[in-house]
Amino acid sequence: MRGRRSHYLRHREVARSLVRARVEYYARLYGVAPKKIFIKNLKSRWGSCSSRGNLNFHYKLALLPEPLRDYVVVHEVCHLREFNHGPKFWTLVAREIPLWKQLRKELHSIH
Repeated sequence: MRGRRSHYLRHREVARSLVRARVEYYARLYGVAPKKIFIKNLKSRWGSCSSRGNLNFHYKLALLPEPLRDYVVVHEVCHLREFNHGPKFWTLVAREIPLWKQLRKELHSIH
């Protein structure tokens, strides 16, 4: 248990700075503003968006290659405009991440 906690603490701050920078960048492009950004040890997701406009991200994003990390960030930022997974949502994602289907498949094989 102790090893997992230290792993989390070691990578949380790296994830926080990487994710915050990318959220700020993409939020500007999409014209949205998240309320708060949290880095957590999520059980089964890479990220989530709350109905209050808060974004949550798994600390292990710090360990992923940049294209995968950006896909997760864009996915959650787009939920600030479209709070669902309908066609409008995926069109928004594709605007910045045209290869989103490939990246999504790769992410699912990791987690």
